[in-house]
Amino acid sequence: MLSELHIENFAIIDRLDLRLGPGLVILTGETGAGKSIILDAVELLVGGRADTTVIRTEAETAIIEGVFKLVGAEKAAAHEVLKREDLLDEPDYVTLTREVRREGRNIARVNGRTVGVSLLKELGACLIDIHGQSEHLSLLNEKAHLGLLDRYADIAAPLAAYRETYQKLQAVRRELAELRAAQKDAERRAEMLTYQAEEIEAARLKPGEDLELKQERDRLANAETLATLAQEALIAIDEGTSESPAATDLFGQAAHALEALSRIDKSKSEIAAQAALLLENLADMARDLRGYLEEVEFNPKRLEEAEERLNLIQSLKRKYGGSIESAIKFAEDARAQLESITHATERMAELEIEEKTLLDKLAGQGNALSQKRKETAKALSRFIEIELDDLRMAEARFEVDFQVKPDPAGVPQPDGRRLAFDASGFDRVEFLVAPNPGEGLKPLAKIASGGETSRLMLALKNILSRADEIPTLIFDEIDQGIGGRVGMIVGQKLWNLARNHQVLCVTHLPQLAAFGDLHFQVQKLVQDGRTLTRVDPLKDDARLLELAQMLGEVGESTLQSANEILQLAREMSVSAKN
Repeated sequence: MLSELHIENFAIIDRLDLRLGPGLVILTGETGAGKSIILDAVELLVGGRADTTVIRTEAETAIIEGVFKLVGAEKAAAHEVLKREDLLDEPDYVTLTREVRREGRNIARVNGRTVGVSLLKELGACLIDIHGQSEHLSLLNEKAHLGLLDRYADIAAPLAAYRETYQKLQAVRRELAELRAAQKDAERRAEMLTYQAEEIEAARLKPGEDLELKQERDRLANAETLATLAQEALIAIDEGTSESPAATDLFGQAAHALEALSRIDKSKSEIAAQAALLLENLADMARDLRGYLEEVEFNPKRLEEAEERLNLIQSLKRKYGGSIESAIKFAEDARAQLESITHATERMAELEIEEKTLLDKLAGQGNALSQKRKETAKALSRFIEIELDDLRMAEARFEVDFQVKPDPAGVPQPDGRRLAFDASGFDRVEFLVAPNPGEGLKPLAKIASGGETSRLMLALKNILSRADEIPTLIFDEIDQGIGGRVGMIVGQKLWNLARNHQVLCVTHLPQLAAFGDLHFQVQKLVQDGRTLTRVDPLKDDARLLELAQMLGEVGESTLQSANEILQLAREMSVSAKN
């Protein structure tokens, strides 16, 4: 529901703030006062085409902002869009903004964040239907007709069962398609997978093996250098030469002296202990070096083996994912795919049986849906034609057109045909209308716009009101070509429609305006040489005076007539409610 509307520097509107409520909202005023301009602003707000000519003279930017309260079925649809775009702030409200700038830029915002106009249109389609000379009319969208018919037919449960079968069938067909595609080159793939798996498995790879081999290779390749360096260190530490005593000998003398010193001077016992520990460490180092020298291997054959093994591992790593672990996993996956190929024929036979079973089940569910839709369509057509008769369009005809499309891979029918299908069934549905005798039935999108169309849409909306999830409906020009008597009927139907929707209506007929739950008067004023639009809510005497002015020159008779119209509207509203 549109709860607040702010318009600034748009056409002749300087600044306008409207607080709207539920029910039937009426806008009245003299021609040119700005009533339709308000609706144009709303149309722009929900993604209509922007044009710099709408900017008020001497202003740089026109701004339209609307706050929508999410209270019904539209809440889920709006939340889906807002969550997808990370724009959901308050769960019960959404704010749309449109700016048109003099240099040509126009900016769309949702909850204060800049978005594309296409997103504004997508959200607007969930929130508002504009009935008049507008492209924002959901009933003109053929794709919406099936959903409206289904909601009117109240077939949610059988449709959900059909869709569950449909999803199972799609899953079976996807698996079948994958298996059939795999089968086309199964022999070549099996040969390749076998080669890859055997190549990896023959190598008997172990995680971390490459690091160990690199260390071994480095030792083998540098064995002579390593032995020389270890021998030099051992001579210096423990063996010594004729020219240079061993470090252990020299440090042993030092340790012996410090031990004797500490026996005399106890304060130096810690130094003596450190010297003894260091001497022990030197002995350990010498022992380790002797062991290392025994391990240093001069083995060219083993070096060659290590090099070859490393080259093999590097080759497998390059081919199968960059590491030993990935190569091992590749072999495991290859074996699994080989297993799948081996059993593919058996699995395909199972799936083909399952596909046929699901197609037969889908055919039964889809035919039941189609039958229910056609029964509902007949009733819908009858009720809409009754509505049109009430609106002085007695010769108008309405029909729901059903089409199906042949498809060799579709669901089987009793007559041997196979029909294309999707998640909603086999039916392609379109609403057709013949507004006048002899014109023939035409799609809704191709009928002429204007008051006749608005009445036609009112009839449709009235019948489909509980099925239509769009919360706010706007009617412009609905009173074209009708008189006061029909105006009362139109007003009653609008009031009726407004029990399930917020309905905004621009009208020149007092008989229609009398049904409003809220009534706004739109006036054009000249102030300081500039034309302005002012909108005032009307109640009690002010509303009575406005209705009298709509009837003619205000006098006792027009005031009395206005009062009678209001009283009749109240009585008809009570009658409609009961």
